[in-house]
Amino acid sequence: QVQLVESGGGLVQAGGSLRLSCAASGRTFSRHAMGWFRQAPGKEREFVAGISWSGGSTYYTDSVKGRFTISRENAKNAVYLQMNSLKPEDTAVYFCAADNTDWGDYRIRPYEYDYWGQGTQVTVSS
Repeated sequence: QVQLVESGGGLVQAGGSLRLSCAASGRTFSRHAMGWFRQAPGKEREFVAGISWSGGSTYYTDSVKGRFTISRENAKNAVYLQMNSLKPEDTAVYFCAADNTDWGDYRIRPYEYDYWGQGTQVTVSS
């Protein structure tokens, strides 16, 4: 059974940092693109960051560029999201996602991903 499990969420003050982790099990994703999405209450799920299978290509939504960094560690079947200079508008449930296509570049649309985690809550207080 394939599972993606996020961790590292929590409550932080504006300007603070958090590091989200996503651990995959049940199969390897070392040849597959992975990404992070988020969903705030009453809003649609939105793309945050994506990374290619090798980690050589990354892409970010404009609102997090310069503040968030996506990375991966294929030996551990894991992907990370370092979030700095957090703002209240970053408050959301953050989801990890994985593509099923071999040797893929980053993906930015939810339908391009085949596997999803359950999410971890990030709350940024002002």
